[in-house]
Parts: sequence; C-alpha cells; structure tokens
Amino acid sequence: MLRDALLIAGRDLRVEWRSRVATNQVAPLALVIVMLFAFALDPARGILARAAPGLFWVAVVLCALLIVQRAATVESGDGVRDALRLTALSPAGMFLGKVLAIGAELLALEALLLVGVIVLYNAAPSTEGWPLVVATAALATACIAAAGTLYGVLASGLRVRDTLLPLLLLPVLAPVLIGATRAFEAAFAGVPADGWLWLGLLGVFALVYIVIGALAYGPLLEET
Repeated sequence: MLRDALLIAGRDLRVEWRSRVATNQVAPLALVIVMLFAFALDPARGILARAAPGLFWVAVVLCALLIVQRAATVESGDGVRDALRLTALSPAGMFLGKVLAIGAELLALEALLLVGVIVLYNAAPSTEGWPLVVATAALATACIAAAGTLYGVLASGLRVRDTLLPLLLLPVLAPVLIGATRAFEAAFAGVPADGWLWLGLLGVFALVYIVIGALAYGPLLEET
C-alpha cells in the first residue's frame, strides 16, 4: 500500500510540476485573496492582526478547492480512471497517494500565505508558538487533503462536479477551519498552551477522514 501511495503521489506531483497550475494560478490567487482582505479591513485599528489566523485559513480552504478539483480532473481525463481500475494498485494506496500529493501542494501554499500574512498584516506567531503553528498546519493539511480526495472522487462522476464539490466539501471542513484558526490564534497570541487542545481535535479529524477515505475510495472509484 505504501509503495502504491508513493507511486500515485509521485505521478500527481510530476503532472503538477509540468503543468504548473498551482504555481501559475493557485499561488497568485492565494496572494490576491490575502491582499483583498488587507484592503477590506482597516489595518490602522489592528483588525487585520487580530483576524490574521482566521483569514489565513479561509484563504487556504478556498485555494484548496482549486487544488482538489485539479487533482480530480487528472483522474477523469483520457480514461485514466478506467486504467486505474484495471491495475493491481491498492485503492487505499491510491487514496493515500492522492492525499500526499495534495498535502504537499497545500503545505507549499501555506508557507507562501504565511509569509504574506506576516508582511501584509504585520502579524506573526510568537517564538514559542512556532511549534504549534507547524503541527497545526500539518494536521489541518492532512484533514483538508483527505476530505478533498474523498469528495473529489465522489463529485467527479457528476456533471455538476465543479459547483457541487464546494457544497459537499466546505461543510465537512468547517470543524477543521475552526480548530486550525483557534490553534493559530493561541500561537499568534503567545499562549501556545491554549492551542494544544484544538490540535488534538484536528488529530482526531485527520484520523477519521483518512480511515474513512481509505475504506471508501475503492467503492467510490468503481461507482464513478
């Protein structure tokens, strides 16, 4: 299963590296969203600095929709999904591979967004809050990638998949958005001890999403 996961992850990352969709479209969109938040809110009153954790994760989730749609599109074109059904690859391995590829793209995007938040919002985690920031980003990314992979294959067989995917995925990611925002708020405020409880919640959601996705990906792939 691990070998199959690395095979699928490597393929998806090579496809992305050659197409540069994330580099040329998603990354600029993420920066535009961060800049629009800066224009919409009044930086002189400190609103941006206080709202920075929530705005960061809202931007991540919105951009994640594009990354997930792109990952699902790779499977639906040129009979790729039919070819995958005929291989001996483990469905759970394929699921984990998609999760790894999406997660890697999201982590790179989050690093870029964090720099943008620090520069534009004048808000940064405290020195002792950085471990919490890194752990939160890792677990929240796992949640988003796992849920996105599962709902991406679920929506890919429908004609209205482009508009249906956000309706399916955003409610599922609401707890992740809340938990990640609260953990980031604790890290930015210099009280990381208040954020570890939220980190535990993210860990539970990541485990649940990954287990359900690994079990359901195969049947969903057959149905679509």
